[in-house]
Amino acid sequence: MANRHEFENKEVGLIDVLDVVLDKGVAIKGDLILSIAGVDLVYLDLRVLISSVETLLESNQKAAEALSSNEFDREKEELNRVIHQSE
Repeated sequence: MANRHEFENKEVGLIDVLDVVLDKGVAIKGDLILSIAGVDLVYLDLRVLISSVETLLESNQKAAEALSSNEFDREKEELNRVIHQSE
Protein backbone atom coordinates (compact mmCIF):
# COMPACT_ATOMS: atom_id res chain seq x y z
CA MET A 1 0.00 0.00 0.00
CA ALA A 2 1.31 3.45 -0.91
CA ASN A 3 2.07 5.81 1.91
CA ARG A 4 0.86 9.39 2.18
CA HIS A 5 4.23 10.99 1.33
CA GLU A 6 4.22 9.41 -2.12
CA PHE A 7 1.02 11.29 -2.98
CA GLU A 8 1.82 14.62 -1.30
CA ASN A 9 4.62 15.52 -3.70
CA LYS A 10 2.98 14.24 -6.86
CA GLU A 11 1.56 16.80 -9.24
CA VAL A 12 -1.85 15.92 -10.58
CA GLY A 13 -3.09 17.69 -13.65
CA LEU A 14 -6.70 18.47 -14.45
CA ILE A 15 -6.57 16.06 -17.39
CA ASP A 16 -5.54 13.24 -15.02
CA VAL A 17 -8.45 13.95 -12.69
CA LEU A 18 -10.88 14.21 -15.61
CA ASP A 19 -9.60 10.93 -17.04
CA VAL A 20 -10.23 9.10 -13.75
CA VAL A 21 -13.66 10.71 -13.27
CA LEU A 22 -14.81 9.80 -16.77
CA ASP A 23 -13.34 6.30 -16.53
CA LYS A 24 -14.83 5.44 -13.14
CA GLY A 25 -17.65 7.97 -12.78
CA VAL A 26 -18.52 10.09 -9.77
CA ALA A 27 -21.79 10.86 -8.01
CA ILE A 28 -22.29 14.08 -6.07
CA LYS A 29 -25.24 14.75 -3.77
CA GLY A 30 -26.00 17.93 -1.92
CA ASP A 31 -28.79 19.85 -0.25
CA LEU A 32 -29.24 23.59 -0.53
CA ILE A 33 -31.69 25.60 1.56
CA LEU A 34 -32.25 29.28 0.85
CA SER A 35 -33.79 31.18 3.73
CA ILE A 36 -34.39 34.77 4.74
CA ALA A 37 -34.85 35.81 8.36
CA GLY A 38 -35.01 32.19 9.46
CA VAL A 39 -37.78 31.30 7.01
CA ASP A 40 -36.88 28.53 4.58
CA LEU A 41 -37.92 29.65 1.09
CA VAL A 42 -36.30 27.17 -1.27
CA TYR A 43 -35.04 23.63 -0.75
CA LEU A 44 -32.97 22.01 -3.50
CA ASP A 45 -31.98 18.34 -3.48
CA LEU A 46 -29.05 18.22 -5.91
CA ARG A 47 -27.78 15.00 -7.47
CA VAL A 48 -25.17 14.92 -10.20
CA LEU A 49 -23.69 11.93 -11.98
CA ILE A 50 -20.58 12.55 -14.02
CA SER A 51 -19.38 9.72 -16.22
CA SER A 52 -18.46 8.95 -19.77
CA VAL A 53 -21.26 7.43 -21.83
CA GLU A 54 -19.17 4.31 -22.37
CA THR A 55 -18.68 3.79 -18.63
CA LEU A 56 -22.35 4.39 -17.94
CA LEU A 57 -23.45 1.95 -20.62
CA GLU A 58 -21.00 -0.72 -19.48
CA SER A 59 -22.40 -0.49 -15.97
CA ASN A 60 -25.98 -0.90 -17.13
CA GLN A 61 -26.51 -3.13 -20.16
CA LYS A 62 -30.26 -2.46 -20.13
CA ALA A 63 -29.56 1.26 -20.52
CA ALA A 64 -27.18 0.44 -23.36
CA GLU A 65 -29.96 -1.33 -25.23
CA ALA A 66 -32.36 1.57 -24.64
CA LEU A 67 -29.82 4.10 -25.91
CA SER A 68 -28.66 2.10 -28.91
CA SER A 69 -29.14 3.47 -32.41
CA ASN A 70 -31.16 0.36 -33.29
CA GLU A 71 -33.70 1.27 -30.61
CA PHE A 72 -33.90 4.84 -31.90
CA ASP A 73 -34.42 3.54 -35.46
CA ARG A 74 -37.20 1.24 -34.27
CA GLU A 75 -38.95 4.09 -32.45
CA LYS A 76 -38.59 6.34 -35.51
CA GLU A 77 -40.18 3.68 -37.72
CA GLU A 78 -43.09 3.33 -35.27
CA LEU A 79 -43.64 7.09 -35.28
CA ASN A 80 -43.56 7.20 -39.08
CA ARG A 81 -46.08 4.34 -39.22
CA VAL A 82 -48.46 6.19 -36.86
CA ILE A 83 -48.12 9.43 -38.85
CA HIS A 84 -48.84 7.70 -42.15
CA GLN A 85 -51.84 5.84 -40.71
CA SER A 86 -53.41 9.09 -39.49
CA GLU A 87 -53.12 10.78 -42.90
